[in-house]
Amino acid sequence: MKENLRKFALKHLPDYFELLRLRSISAQQKEIPETAEYLVKVFNELGAARVEKLGSPEHAPAIFAEFTGNDPTKTILFYQHYDVQPPEPLEKWESDPFEPTIREEKLYARGASDNKGELISRLVLVKYFQANGGLPVNVKFFVEGEEEIGSLHVEQIVKENKAKLAADACIWEGGGKNYVDNYQIVGGMRGITVFDVETTTADIDLHSSLASYAAWRLVRGLATLRDDTGKVLVEGFYDDVEPLSKAEEEAVFAYDFDLDVAISRAGLRRTVKAEHKVALVNEPTVTINGLTAGYQGKGVKTVIPHMASAKLDCRLTPSQDPRKIAQLIQEHLDKNGFADLKVRYRLGENGYRSPMSDPFIKLVLAKAKKHYGKQTKYLPNSAGGGPAEIFGNELNLPIVILGVSYAGSQVHSPNEHIRLQDFGDGTQLLGDILIEFGKN
Repeated sequence: MKENLRKFALKHLPDYFELLRLRSISAQQKEIPETAEYLVKVFNELGAARVEKLGSPEHAPAIFAEFTGNDPTKTILFYQHYDVQPPEPLEKWESDPFEPTIREEKLYARGASDNKGELISRLVLVKYFQANGGLPVNVKFFVEGEEEIGSLHVEQIVKENKAKLAADACIWEGGGKNYVDNYQIVGGMRGITVFDVETTTADIDLHSSLASYAAWRLVRGLATLRDDTGKVLVEGFYDDVEPLSKAEEEAVFAYDFDLDVAISRAGLRRTVKAEHKVALVNEPTVTINGLTAGYQGKGVKTVIPHMASAKLDCRLTPSQDPRKIAQLIQEHLDKNGFADLKVRYRLGENGYRSPMSDPFIKLVLAKAKKHYGKQTKYLPNSAGGGPAEIFGNELNLPIVILGVSYAGSQVHSPNEHIRLQDFGDGTQLLGDILIEFGKN
């Protein structure tokens, strides 16, 4: 089966290029209904036993699809999302971001990696099994349309459909090869809190000869949040961080992340170098995502802005509470003389970490090592976030992240892409996992 599935995947990859052409940008509410309808059509064409739109009609629907396998007593749930990030800056793209383009054995398009390319891998996988004796086990899909804006309604949808989504394990979107090109399996995600910090120091903008205030006030307040090494200075910020278990710590220290390679690939001019790998998995961060103050158009306007704001996020460990962290930051600003800087909580997601001892986690890791070699690595959780905690706790599922991307896929950036070799290999691995799970 090995070569057949790999070749089948690459042959049928273009069958679903229409998914990449759809501009399903959740932040801008573009072509979300059209993409949902496309997926309903595709799942029906693949022979799903049931296809439904879940959630409220006024929000981006989650698409649920269910396929019956040869062993109906075992079920795998695939979590995916069909929304993508905006493609800007457009001038940085070497081809149309919404026209899938293959060059130098890579597929370029917005969403090629995150997450439409991996969704296509799983659609092709179903197509293969449906044409070759049937799926080994039951397969369910949960494909949401709000992941890139915080999965705002996923918790409610999952709680309302627990029986429908019941499964033995969940295979999450994302993942693939790391910065030294070794395949990695990931057992969870960090949490995240996203918030704005705003200050208003006058009723109107003022002539710049008078003074300088709002913008300086904001940046001085933000500068108190962390030191030059990246350590967060907010009182209580680290209190709820739980240490890694011995097995998790061993997995982290065995991880072959190479910071110098990551710096080179991204072209970083400056960065804070973590002292050890644990920081990537189990140390929270605070990041300024954007700053807004005063005139930012062409030419010159010498003005003192009357207000200034910033967008920030904190990547959290699975044991930290997103709302509590936002509150601690407000309390820190108040205590340090910046009570006029107001924290506006936007959204948050709890982290999640599957137990390494779970039999399905062991099965996946064993198959990946057989497929990619002993250098295959396991991480307790990724550096990124997502609604994994809702699925893990509400549905009582082990979650494992594996995919068809690599560290250089330029996710969320111009020229996002996947390598065709990774697409074929990753689809093959997934097929092997379903077959092995059906045997046990």
